[in-house]
Order: sequence, then structure tokens, then C-alpha cells
Amino acid sequence: MLEVVDVDLKGAEPAGEGFAHTFLPGEITVVLGANQSGKTDLCRLIAGLNTRATGRVWLDRQEISQLDSRRRSVSMVYQAFINYPNLTVAQNIGSPLRAQGIELPAREARVADIAERLSIQDYLGRFPHELSGGQQQRVAIARALAKQARVLLLDEPLVNLDFKLREALEVELRDLLHASNTVVVYTSSDPRDAFSLGDQLLLLDGGKKLQSGKPIDVYRQPVDARAMGLLADPCINELKHEAREGALRPEHVFFADDLALRGRSCIAFELTVIACETNGDESFVHGEVAGAQWVMRCDGIRRPRLGSRVSVKALEQDVIWF
Repeated sequence: MLEVVDVDLKGAEPAGEGFAHTFLPGEITVVLGANQSGKTDLCRLIAGLNTRATGRVWLDRQEISQLDSRRRSVSMVYQAFINYPNLTVAQNIGSPLRAQGIELPAREARVADIAERLSIQDYLGRFPHELSGGQQQRVAIARALAKQARVLLLDEPLVNLDFKLREALEVELRDLLHASNTVVVYTSSDPRDAFSLGDQLLLLDGGKKLQSGKPIDVYRQPVDARAMGLLADPCINELKHEAREGALRPEHVFFADDLALRGRSCIAFELTVIACETNGDESFVHGEVAGAQWVMRCDGIRRPRLGSRVSVKALEQDVIWF
């Protein structure tokens, strides 16, 4: 179990006024936040690296805050993957095992096992410059796993990969990490990662903890509009209705004639169409409702005429009031 206490990610809070959070072994905790929200600073604090963040770190009920980074049972993978250019893939993966003094036969067995799980067993004799970007990132992840640290920090490790490769690696990585009893902290700015990878979710905003819990619980019951916005794709639609302020997600706004709304309690709005985007299986309709900018995410191809005023509805149950 990993615990952080009195955490101040910006280095500006009075002592004792930071947040606390517990990360459990065997679970992937996705730390979700926008750029500059403090995700990397949190990882560097846990790893014992140079950072503006302050706080105390406990691992299995022992404080490690004062330990040098090399003495912490923590591995970290960055979004800008780092491999030793003069070592082969096998040597890269085995380097932490060699540093631990593990004998060659056991080292080779461990390297072969991890390489097979990450589908890079055919490249063990190659050098990093002979690999694609996705293969190089797999090597960096494999080296971190080989260390068998009790905490694995993945700081947006897949952000530089193309979408299809990222999806494939996420599935492999999720299954591999769940098979261990490691504390896994995975930072991201993409809300999809919360659901595709996360057992638990921690939302950060401006260096502060907004909310935590199971991803579906945070999605259904955000504490405020900021928390709701972090899990919205592309954004939330703000609204006022009968002196109340609330918000809707793009996927919860429908054209008034949608069959899914029949016989159900709805709230109606009038939307002036500003722009339309289509990517084949879904469309995004941008518009204005009562002076606020809205966006709808619709299945299939929908392209209402620009400048037209269309009736849209939302189920009352999907509106979140603050």
C-alpha cells in the first residue's frame, strides 16, 4: 500500500494543508488531469526525484520520504521513453536485474518472460535505434517491470504513440499489470484511460485533489463542474434551467426526434447550429444554447444546416445540477 500525506504539488500551500491519498496494490490508479495539474510532480514526489512538490510518502506503512530515489522500491516510465542506446533490448530489460546482482540464468529467464508478455521477444538482440517508437516504449516498460518494484509509476507512457498502437498496448498492459501485486499509478489527460485502464481514479486540478473513487462512480457523481469536465469528451455543456445551474455531457444531448427519448422525462432546448464534424461512426454538432457554447456527440452522420435552429433534448436523469 502506498500513501501520500500533506501533498502540495505547487509548493505554495501552508504546511499541513495538502491532500492525502492511498494507492492500493493490485490496482491501477489513473491520475487524471490537464497539463500543469501536477500529475508529473506527484510521480516525482513518490519516486524521490527533484520536484517543487512537497509531502510525505509511506510504503507498506513505512515512511520513505527521506530515502534516496535509488533506495525506494519504485520504478518510473516517462512519456518520453528512455532506453540505453548502446545496449540491446535484452540488456536494457535486464539492466535493473544486473544492478540487483541477480545471476545470469535467472536474469535471462525473467527478461524472456517479460519480453514475451509485451510481444517484443523477437527483438531481444536488436538495439533501440532499430525499433519503432511503439517497440521502444515497450522496452522501457519492460525494464521498469523487470525491476519488480513495489510501486510502478507510468507518467503518460503512451501519449506519443499513434491511436491504434496505443489501444493495443493498453489492453496488453492492463492484463499484465493486473497479474501483479504492484501499486500502479498511471497518469493521463485522456478521460478514456480512466475507463479502459483504471480500477481507481484520482482527479487533479491546479495541483489539488478534486475527487477520487471508482471511475464509474466519479463519472456519475462528480463533485463539481471541474470534475465533470475532466471526464467529458470533448467538453461539458453548461446550462441554466429554472434558476438552477447544471451541465450535460455531449453524449447526453439528442435531437428531439430521437427514438431513445420516447416516453421518457426530458428537458428541451433550442440549439443554433454553428459547425459540424464527422469521423464516420459519429458526428459532433457544435452550437449555441441560450448564449452558451454546446456540442453534441451523435451516432452516425448528422449534418444539420449551419445557422439553423434545431430542437434538442436531454433526459432529466442525465442533467447534473450543482
